Amino acid sequence: MFRKIKIILAATIIIAAIGFAACVQENKNVAKVLAIPANAKAKWIVPDTAELANTEDGNMIKYGRLLVINTSYYFGPKGVIAHKSNGMNCQNCHLNAGTKLFGNNFSLTATGYPRFKERSGSVENLVKKVEDCFERSLNGKKIDSNSREMKAFVAYLEWIGRTVKKGTKPVGSGIDEPTFLKRAADTAKGRMVFVSKCQVCHGKGGQGLLNPAGTAYTYPPLWGDHSYNIGASIYRVSKFAGYVKDNMPFGTDYKSRKLTDEEAWDVAAFVNSQPHPYKNINADWPKLNTKPYDYPFGPYADTLFSKNQRKYGPYGPIKKYYAALGKK
Repeated sequence: MFRKIKIILAATIIIAAIGFAACVQENKNVAKVLAIPANAKAKWIVPDTAELANTEDGNMIKYGRLLVINTSYYFGPKGVIAHKSNGMNCQNCHLNAGTKLFGNNFSLTATGYPRFKERSGSVENLVKKVEDCFERSLNGKKIDSNSREMKAFVAYLEWIGRTVKKGTKPVGSGIDEPTFLKRAADTAKGRMVFVSKCQVCHGKGGQGLLNPAGTAYTYPPLWGDHSYNIGASIYRVSKFAGYVKDNMPFGTDYKSRKLTDEEAWDVAAFVNSQPHPYKNINADWPKLNTKPYDYPFGPYADTLFSKNQRKYGPYGPIKKYYAALGKK
């Protein structure tokens, strides 16, 4: 009798121990899944202009947002203020007025300026950033730096990134860099991607689609006279590839991508192999060893990599070489 009781008690203890151990392990697994690393980056919380009061400052910020969305209405070929751009809107590259995650947004702009930029070899402020966008991405001319419009652009950029602390980079900032290919990006494959997934909006000749009034582009041109020029950041294949991977075809976001890494690199190579407006960029990147790995214009600080590899890759060896050079 007592022996049976001892056996039952022993079995009960063993079962309880096993259950306890399983429970502990399960809790560890759950904790592992739910744990947030101490160095985890927060996601950018996009501010809403609807929260702004109708004050002088609030209205200036709202005007700045309008300028980003409808740049061509104010400064395009038929601009009501002046003709300073090619007909594209800032929003064509900075989606949702610069608020979309991984959509080339403005999250880091306010804390990122003033700063020293290697491209110009000088300290730049937000006015210079806006001027660069007009001269490069919009293939146009500077607007008056003392104008109400420039002040509105700056006010919007400062306001929209005001919650981001200097030196931090929230998840979703700017443009994400796709995983490097071990081969060069292929323009022939890229053409096939363009035909199947891009030309329905951007046109067979990459000419884009104007709105009914002919005052701005609903879908921007990807090459040709009214596109961005060779001095624009998006003319770098890595920038274009990262942009399209998380945002194209239209309606895509980083949670529901339609393009693979290979397709993104290839279509970026194809688009940027097409004719784009010229800009004198001889003064860009005065220190040769600071040129980006995919910058397609020499001279370079090395003789190891060809101009073709600089433009189309593979980029891994170039980036690795310059990273090691920087450490030395």
